[in-house]
Amino acid sequence: MQVWNDYLSQNKQRFLDELLDLLRIPSISADSQYKADVARCADAVKENLLKAGCDKAEICPTDGHPIVYAEKMVDPTAPTVLVYGHYDVQPADPLDLWHSGPFEPVIKDGKIYARGACDDKGQMFMHVKALDVMNATGTLACNVKFMIEGEEEVGSSNLGKFLAANKEKLSADIVLVSDTSMISMEHPSIETGLRGLAYMEVEVTGPNRDLHSGVYGGAVHNPINALCKMIASCHDENNHITIPGFYDKVQTLSEGERKALNDAPFDIEEYKKDLDVNDVWGEKGYTTLERTGIRPTLDVNGIWGGYTGEGAKTVLPSKAYAKISMRLVPHQNSDEIAAMFQKHFEAIAPGSVKVKVTAHHGGEPVVTPTDSIAYKAASEAIRTAFGKDPIPTRGGGSIPIIALFENILGLKTVLMGFGLDNDNIHSPNEKYDLANYYKGIETIPYFHKYFAEMCKI
Repeated sequence: MQVWNDYLSQNKQRFLDELLDLLRIPSISADSQYKADVARCADAVKENLLKAGCDKAEICPTDGHPIVYAEKMVDPTAPTVLVYGHYDVQPADPLDLWHSGPFEPVIKDGKIYARGACDDKGQMFMHVKALDVMNATGTLACNVKFMIEGEEEVGSSNLGKFLAANKEKLSADIVLVSDTSMISMEHPSIETGLRGLAYMEVEVTGPNRDLHSGVYGGAVHNPINALCKMIASCHDENNHITIPGFYDKVQTLSEGERKALNDAPFDIEEYKKDLDVNDVWGEKGYTTLERTGIRPTLDVNGIWGGYTGEGAKTVLPSKAYAKISMRLVPHQNSDEIAAMFQKHFEAIAPGSVKVKVTAHHGGEPVVTPTDSIAYKAASEAIRTAFGKDPIPTRGGGSIPIIALFENILGLKTVLMGFGLDNDNIHSPNEKYDLANYYKGIETIPYFHKYFAEMCKI
């Protein structure tokens, strides 16, 4: 609608400046030293929601970081959209790989560089600014509720309790989320599924203290050596995960479904070039798109032990550690997989070391319907804004709360993300294209318009 485009054009700089202010707040939920900053960011989100036109907004305390709730109710007979997002961000380490400060946003070549630029402050803020557009132009067709949390990056451990305790407050017709990606601006897409997650930490202990590697080397088992061998054994020669029972519940897609998934535009050479890798890697018998969308994985996210400082120290360490995550697919269950992993890792440990396995957090895989009114409204919104039909895709990432929306609130979700796979989320130099940010603000009002119209039919 022209009135939306006019208002967006007139307020582009303000919309950008307000996002940059939000990005300057280091709301790292995983690190307790940033607790005050996380709270400050929640306050900033609340104030922005009120400024955008919400009738009320509040900070809802939890046992961890707070949740921001807000609403704009225009008509009791109109459908209600619950917008979910998160204001917390990943740690910025390693800092020396950033070309600018992670919380000092820089615009370069039409892109915003900052931690949280895409995941998820930039994408969440599109909905706040879309409300601003619709409210200022008197065109809001749906009631809108916002639930913006501060613990998504650490597993959303308190959000389930909040959902169960606030079912009436959160009552809606659909959940709308922009915390995913699309293929490209030339090939817009909608993710129709996400993988689940089981996140583990392992500790391997050898001797009761660090030892001289010359005096004791060859006689006492080095726990780092043991840990590396144990991790390596979790994949076979076909890169198939060796944990007993791991694949028992993995959903097998038909040849037609696999073909449809692989019909999405994908340039393997460009993919390798972007990542600066000589070749791709993964489970034998599956394409890259299948490996990242419909197959489970096991990856080491961090490994440490012994001496890692400057220079040399000939030490045989007492302990070694690793953080390991497994991405899951329908119908795997995160608790079951975590238990399988623990049993297996303890079983393969040599008798010369002791092993401790801790489960951190998890989430369940989800598949969203493509025949719902909400999905059709999202497709029509993208078709209108981009001039072409969106391509349905499967996302490789995880949003732990999506399954709980259905289990606790009885609500389906539409994953209408505007990020790109090369936005470096969770990595140094995270970015978000200005074009994607503004396109999201342009597209979201169309979703509300079409969803309201389709609900009346």
